[in-house]
Amino acid sequence: MTTLIRRGRRGEDGQRTDSEDGSKEKDEESSGDCKDMRLTLMEEVLLLGLKDKEGYTSFWNDCISSGLRGGILIELSLRGRVVLEPATLRKKRLLDRRVFLKSDAPTGDVLLDETLKHIKATDPAETVQSWIELLTGETWNPFKLQFQLRNVRERIAKSLVEKGILTTEKQNFLLFDMTTHPVTNTTEKQRLVKKLQECVLEKWVNDPHRIDKRTLGLLILAHASDVLENAYSTLPDEKYDMAMNRSKDLLDMDPDVEGNKPNATEMIWAVLSAFNKS
Repeated sequence: MTTLIRRGRRGEDGQRTDSEDGSKEKDEESSGDCKDMRLTLMEEVLLLGLKDKEGYTSFWNDCISSGLRGGILIELSLRGRVVLEPATLRKKRLLDRRVFLKSDAPTGDVLLDETLKHIKATDPAETVQSWIELLTGETWNPFKLQFQLRNVRERIAKSLVEKGILTTEKQNFLLFDMTTHPVTNTTEKQRLVKKLQECVLEKWVNDPHRIDKRTLGLLILAHASDVLENAYSTLPDEKYDMAMNRSKDLLDMDPDVEGNKPNATEMIWAVLSAFNKS
């Protein structure tokens, strides 16, 4: 699990009906402005992690693969496709509750739809932590290797190329050639950075349940993928420290407590709990 790093200073300074449920799902899937909905959470995380000119993520980042898989689960939840099984006295903790299919309607995203097929075909159902491990390929069970999602970063990058945000190049690294994806639409990346910065600075509300769900999910995933620092690196020292401290306060909250509060998106907190345990 990654940790937030403080930068040193440079100077001296009630029940619903089915129709209501469907309406809520539709609202959640279409919430936010159209620009926010252009990208999936996985695309946003990868975009934050890419070096703009070089077009690749840090070679030292070994967290982003599992972070992207967690993003898939949150994205499916926000789109009303999957849910956690209801809490019981025996299974109250988020990590003890299994992921169930709520709708197998296609999303139009290849990775999301591939994951939906895996979840639909799995019996008995798996937990959030198990799905992150299975989708990443971190399993010793040879009968479950078919659940691994392959070439995820490259497939997400290809989608961003199709959306005009990245381009494709080849770079030579002495012993091998590597396909890279430099950022061409810097405005889109700056929008993401601004959204995260405003969340913990100008628009800080000190209550995670009043933060936009997609923004909360992105913040948690960016931390889990070790790319949150990239979003804060341009801030002056004083604001950087404030952003880091507030992010740490949020990420240090008890997922089981927060996930059981009214109007909480359980999947977001379950994913945070899974990364805290890893």
